[in-house]
Amino acid sequence: MSKADTKQRKQRAAIFKALGHPARLQIVEVLRAGERCVCDLVDVSEGGWSTVSRHLSVLKSAGILEDEKRGLQVYYKLTLPCVGTFLDCLSGDVAPKTKPARAKGCGCR
Repeated sequence: MSKADTKQRKQRAAIFKALGHPARLQIVEVLRAGERCVCDLVDVSEGGWSTVSRHLSVLKSAGILEDEKRGLQVYYKLTLPCVGTFLDCLSGDVAPKTKPARAKGCGCR
């Protein structure tokens, strides 16, 4: 395994880890509709400003979100639109395009 492969796996793991909290998933779901300011995200969440800010920081550090400051407001948007597709898949909203391949020698399917 090359260093590039290891680095890519670590980046992917960071994304999964960032998505591993219900409040962060809620933020991602809201941002699928478009960018929102932090105040909007606080309003739709069950947490306060500091909690939402921490969740946004985790999502941004993982590369899922980016922010833009406009005056006194900070707006967030998704930088990984495929996260929405992934969430749809988990909900059963996206049908697989191909049949999953079986591993060689695997009799489990």
